[in-house]
Amino acid sequence: MEQQPSLLKEIRPHGTQSFPCAIYRTHSIGKGTLVKHHWHEEVEILYFSGGKFRLEINMESFPVPDECFCFINPGELHSIITETSDSHFEDAVVFSPDILSLDSRDEAQIHLIKPIQNGKLLFPRCLTPQHPAFLPVRNAFRDIMRSFGQLPSEGLPDCGLVTENFTSQLTIKASLLLILAALSGSRLFTPTEKNLDKRVESIKTVLTYISDNYQNKIYISDLARQVNLNEQYFCRLFKKAIGRPPIAYINEYRIKQSMRLLENTDIAVTDVCLECGFNHLGNFMKEFRKLTGTTPLQYRKKS
Repeated sequence: MEQQPSLLKEIRPHGTQSFPCAIYRTHSIGKGTLVKHHWHEEVEILYFSGGKFRLEINMESFPVPDECFCFINPGELHSIITETSDSHFEDAVVFSPDILSLDSRDEAQIHLIKPIQNGKLLFPRCLTPQHPAFLPVRNAFRDIMRSFGQLPSEGLPDCGLVTENFTSQLTIKASLLLILAALSGSRLFTPTEKNLDKRVESIKTVLTYISDNYQNKIYISDLARQVNLNEQYFCRLFKKAIGRPPIAYINEYRIKQSMRLLENTDIAVTDVCLECGFNHLGNFMKEFRKLTGTTPLQYRKKS
């Protein structure tokens, strides 16, 4: 299964500094995690053309029907899981709301764009073909894809595509505003609830700690201490949020890092093992085969 890079709080730019907007495609060729848990400060519009997926957002699960748009608000912890073994694609537009800001103080700026920028309005979770807003949103989404020089039926690199052509950028801005207009016209935006889910923030803190320290020995007590919880309660919370125990997640995260080293460097397998936080080669080989179905050397040759 092809996956987006396993980033948590994403530090990679989506688009360019002057135009923070990019498109992505993720290819599903089997059941399981398609995009791992992560979050970012941009809005993400996901388009599923078919298949069965499940979105995990802030410790809630949302089934995705055959064709659907889903929206990820800034800061939301989310992942995508494939429910079938068929081959399907998920397309995404990720953008900063700042690119929609207007200098004029018209009603749209005051009552829609500014509240979205300030996190006071939330996008709807999902939009299906039965809703009147679906067709205009899909048309605008396709115009965005065309402006990047792509169509939903074409392949995209996992790293995303950006554009510096100002004419294309104008079309993308206009299309995003059309999406906002369609959603607003159907009254699909909702005010943000003020109470912050501390459980989600705790999980985000722990995931960040793992990404920063996966090369070192990590104990459950280290993770629980990050969020001031006892170990037993922390393990239950983590499994509920992520879908697997902390140690299983850490091992998977380390294997993902080792796969990148095997793909992009000539480092010996033993050194890859140590670099990714495994102190025992046999354990590394076992976990690597469990996740990939092959050995590190065979994986490197295929890559």
